[in-house]
Amino acid sequence: MNVELTRFKVKKGKSERVDEWLSFLNDNIKEVLVTLEGEKMFVETIFRETLNGEEYLYWYSVQGEDGQEVEQSEHWIDKKHIEFWSECIDETFKPVDLKTEVVMIPQKVKDSMK
Repeated sequence: MNVELTRFKVKKGKSERVDEWLSFLNDNIKEVLVTLEGEKMFVETIFRETLNGEEYLYWYSVQGEDGQEVEQSEHWIDKKHIEFWSECIDETFKPVDLKTEVVMIPQKVKDSMK
């Protein structure tokens, strides 16, 4: 099981587009949840922060082993998600993977994540 929290920088001037992106995901949550199955994604959460005038998105995820990469998906939700990503995420900024120190998941929940 992979537990990750990664920070990505938003391109300057793309804050309104990020609003649309996150609204798109929330508005289509049923379809989004369908796509998580193939990825073996048990939990995926996006956080947003503005720090020193720069905007960041954080992805927190709990994912099983050998899940499909979102880029491999043919689902329309994933294609639109990647479109937003390409438009909004600053690829010149190296993503920051925060270090996992403690994972607190009860065994009965872990058992259901197989």
